[in-house]
Amino acid sequence: MNLSNTSKVCRKVKKILNDRTPLKKDCGTLCGKACCKGDSETGMLLFPGETTDLNIKNEGGFRLAVCNGKCNRDERPISCMFFPLFPTLDKNNKIKTVPDFRGYGLCPLVRHADEIEFSKRYLNAVRRAAEILVKNEECRDFILSVTEIINDSKKMIDTFTGGTENV
Repeated sequence: MNLSNTSKVCRKVKKILNDRTPLKKDCGTLCGKACCKGDSETGMLLFPGETTDLNIKNEGGFRLAVCNGKCNRDERPISCMFFPLFPTLDKNNKIKTVPDFRGYGLCPLVRHADEIEFSKRYLNAVRRAAEILVKNEECRDFILSVTEIINDSKKMIDTFTGGTENV
């Protein structure tokens, strides 16, 4: 694993995503900033080579940045910058930006993504960032792993809500 190159990729992606938000207004007003509350047990997955000043837990083969509810917005993990969406790879290895169903119980934008008009600047930034990430082998493998987790989360949600479509 070339962590130096992967770290450079992560820094480049953060610059693309940094000032983009899912909506034209503060989406935290819809849910009381639920995704930014933080506690000692939950957090966001770090991409390979990604660094952070937040506490890090190893969980299920992944590094998890654990947040206390306050962070330097410019230094948020890439997963935070993507949320409530995440770029996945479909069966044809095409990038597909989907709701991050791991946050279904937390975020109203995930639950109602088909009804939301996401900011075009945000959607374009997510796509541009994903295009860069998938060119890096470690990041591409990470996205493939997270795609499986998101698909599994979606299947579980579908079981209880009657939905049918995979990401």
